[in-house]
Amino acid sequence: MSRIRTRSGLRTAALATTLVGVTATLVPATGVAAADTWTPASASVHAKDAAGRVQQRLDELVSETGLPGAIATVKDSRGRTRTYVAGTARIGTDQAIDPDSRVRVASNTKMFTATVVLQLVAEGDVELDRPVETYLPGLVRGSGNDGRRITVRQLLQQQSGLPDYDSLVIEAGGSMDAVKHTYFEPHELLDAALAERREFRPGTKWAYSNTNYVVLGMLAQKVTGRPIGELITRRVIEPLGLTDTYWPRVGEQRLRGPHPHGYLAEAPDAPWTDATRMDPSLGWAAGQLVSTPGDLGRFMEGLLGGELLPRDVLAEMRKGVRAPGFDAEPGWRYGLGLASRELGCGVTGWGHGGDIQGFETRNLITDDGRWAAVAVTGLPTSLEMVAAVSGTVEDLVCAS
Repeated sequence: MSRIRTRSGLRTAALATTLVGVTATLVPATGVAAADTWTPASASVHAKDAAGRVQQRLDELVSETGLPGAIATVKDSRGRTRTYVAGTARIGTDQAIDPDSRVRVASNTKMFTATVVLQLVAEGDVELDRPVETYLPGLVRGSGNDGRRITVRQLLQQQSGLPDYDSLVIEAGGSMDAVKHTYFEPHELLDAALAERREFRPGTKWAYSNTNYVVLGMLAQKVTGRPIGELITRRVIEPLGLTDTYWPRVGEQRLRGPHPHGYLAEAPDAPWTDATRMDPSLGWAAGQLVSTPGDLGRFMEGLLGGELLPRDVLAEMRKGVRAPGFDAEPGWRYGLGLASRELGCGVTGWGHGGDIQGFETRNLITDDGRWAAVAVTGLPTSLEMVAAVSGTVEDLVCAS
């Protein structure tokens, strides 16, 4: 089975070309109260035209790629936030997607995990350039992998050289579909990675590895004595009021609240299969969270706006290194759990994105406060599909 490598909770997807016929559905919805405030007539016409263009772009994404459905939340330069949907909530029906839908956001979890670790840095409990061994003695050892030679910064920046466990675990299980109901302990994920030779000497290259963030989750738990899900909830979700974001309980496979079905295709010409109900433990601190595009945008606002980290620590988070192969588009740089890229409209976009069985999310925020987050309800089956989703987010940010 051929695979593509992108930023994700699983970072693995079967190549497929199957297109599923869907009908785009126009359901604009207000994301925040600002979208409902009175404006002069000319501004109202402008806003209506802009909303129509966003809806058209989302409809095109669904119709041109064959993805079952899509949700987009956009905050424009005037501070208005709106949510749009296209496609169907369930294949074979004309059921519209609820604009308040929750989805699995996969590797966007990394931004939350990184934020918790950097808060511990700000509080003096963790040092960025100390070895992992300082906090997890004897844990990261095997096949040339050595926590005594890997720093916390290198984990955050994907420069540790630790092998990525995701495809190893999936291949051992047989397929993405075969493991979707399997519960994994974090130590199982780490053990799978440590059975492989290190990819490179720490600090010498960049390579995306979910293993880095499993180790960071373990580190945060060790330092605080509390589970990573609780830390993310108490330190990030609750302070920002992200009411539609949550850390799934151990063994929890269903999505809470309103949600569309999420789909997976394993091979070329394979049909979409329903992956809505699945165990997200394969992602853990690298990709387990559930959220909405609106909450993702609010999180990025809070993060870059200094609500979660002191200015000096946020500056460290934003320092990126070249990240070749991070996504379908070139030019990405990867900071400490936060990625950036110069967009076609001449501004820098900050964000991450994620892929997991059933869903893909892409999201960007600019330094002037514009942002867009898009979730699609099928795991893309080609690099062209990934590029289409990423390109849609860029278009929405640049046009806002």
